[in-house]
Amino acid sequence: MNYEVKYGPAYALGIVSLEAGEKIQAETGAMVSMSDTIKIETGMKGGLLSGLKRSVLGGESFFLNTFEAEQAGEVTIAPALPGDIMVLELTGQPVLVQSGSFLAATPEIEIDTKWGGGKTFFSREGLFLLRCTGTGTLFLSSYGAIHLVELDAGQRYVVDTGHMVAFDDTVTYDVGRVGSWKSTLLGGEGLVCKLTGPGRFYLQTRNPESFVAWLVPNLTGKRQ
Repeated sequence: MNYEVKYGPAYALGIVSLEAGEKIQAETGAMVSMSDTIKIETGMKGGLLSGLKRSVLGGESFFLNTFEAEQAGEVTIAPALPGDIMVLELTGQPVLVQSGSFLAATPEIEIDTKWGGGKTFFSREGLFLLRCTGTGTLFLSSYGAIHLVELDAGQRYVVDTGHMVAFDDTVTYDVGRVGSWKSTLLGGEGLVCKLTGPGRFYLQTRNPESFVAWLVPNLTGKRQ
């Protein structure tokens, strides 16, 4: 399998070239186009329970589409929002992915949910993160561009929960206030994720909830 990402970081398109017999699994709705030598099968990765966990708890689609090349061909994929595509080559090191950022992966990648505990109860990202592990290729998407932050052991970093994309599972995290309750409620920042290294952390430069908050008043004509 070969891949190329074009037109990023605003309107990224992933072009995945498959040889006969090769497969890739993708989030439903991620496909833009494909060769007529590619067949598609929709199913639940890991069975009913895993599908329910991804959908109800992880915020992802209940089903995944699997694309298999009967002869050499290509599949193109793209995120729902204007943004970038990041490709990670996993070699067994788990990566935690925020809800909505999983785009596609080779079949060797196991996709599951990870309990976040009470520390994420008030997080806009929900109670669960997707846990991606195995040896293979993982495609992640973002709203806006993707920015990498590499954290040393013990190094701390604070990010708005709406800007999270993914991070190594060696990074520990907690969700809390950015300052006082006044700052949290009136300052427009809401809750933040407090990260501690070591490991890599990826953030997206735009927040979809902020865009919705701007868009709705304009659509309804109630903008103050």
